[in-house]
Amino acid sequence: MPEADDRPTVLVVDDFKTNVEYLRDFLEPEYRVLAAYSGEQALEVALEGHPDILLLDVMMPGMDGYETCRRFKEDPRLKNIPIIFVTALGDEKDEASAFEAGGSDFLTKPVKRIVVLKRIRTQLASLDQMRRLEAEVQKRTREIESTRMKVIQCLGKAAEFRDNETGNHVIRMSHFAERIALAYGLDADEARLYLYATPMHDVGKIGIRDTILLKPGRLDEEELKEMRTHCEIGEKILGERDSLLLETASICAKTHHERWDGKGYPAGLAGEDIPLVGRIAAVADVFDALTSKRPYKEAWPIAKAAGEIQNSSGTQFDPAVVEAFHKALEEILVIRENYLEA
Repeated sequence: MPEADDRPTVLVVDDFKTNVEYLRDFLEPEYRVLAAYSGEQALEVALEGHPDILLLDVMMPGMDGYETCRRFKEDPRLKNIPIIFVTALGDEKDEASAFEAGGSDFLTKPVKRIVVLKRIRTQLASLDQMRRLEAEVQKRTREIESTRMKVIQCLGKAAEFRDNETGNHVIRMSHFAERIALAYGLDADEARLYLYATPMHDVGKIGIRDTILLKPGRLDEEELKEMRTHCEIGEKILGERDSLLLETASICAKTHHERWDGKGYPAGLAGEDIPLVGRIAAVADVFDALTSKRPYKEAWPIAKAAGEIQNSSGTQFDPAVVEAFHKALEEILVIRENYLEA
């Protein structure tokens, strides 16, 4: 089996084959060389061959080098490839046009081999540095997201540990909410926002007296009235309006006990007047509660709990969210297994 060629790849674009072969001759000892003889072909070859850098002629029939460069810079898949113009044109206006089109460097024919090699090495070194910086930024971003998620989960758990809920409830239901949001049709960024926001749905329970939260029997009317204030308390705790995450979490905290038929609390909202994050959190929260063991009940079988969610479609829950829940159920069950209580 031949060894993989891990040398950097140079795409040479020129409508004259002799010019391509001249460049290929001294590039090949150091680089893998691809060739294209028109701007249109250069785009095709680049998408297939993934070059690290282009050497691009200007005067070509059809799409000239300037337009070819612009097309590369407009394509998200190709825009980061450095482009060195290699052309017989040599006045200041031509050079300016090359840089305006997005070129990284400009060489005038006839070119010297040592100059071409030096310019390529310089551009590839800059590209390598940019890639390292991007990788570091992505790494730091992942670390920040991970830390943020842990802090949010801890805040959610702080509320749960004052109640009769279990430690992994907020983790499970937030992941359930993300999968339901994706199945509902939200994009990945919106669904991830729900993953981060929904763990704080019951944070308002921090403001409820222990005698109510920990009462083993049924709550009387006054106690139930106080318990229901946890939605508004949560909204106030999370009421920071200059953060999309905290605003979404605040809305979730206030509305996750609203019902599709308008019989929920605290505002008696109905239908699509209930924010989507509240409608999705409601299904995720109830499904996890039904399928989890509590001091006062055994865990329901999966089929029975899923059936209960379906039976409540159009009354307690948004029918479209219930449909998304069923679409995502297989993934939800995998998440549930991954975060079962120890």
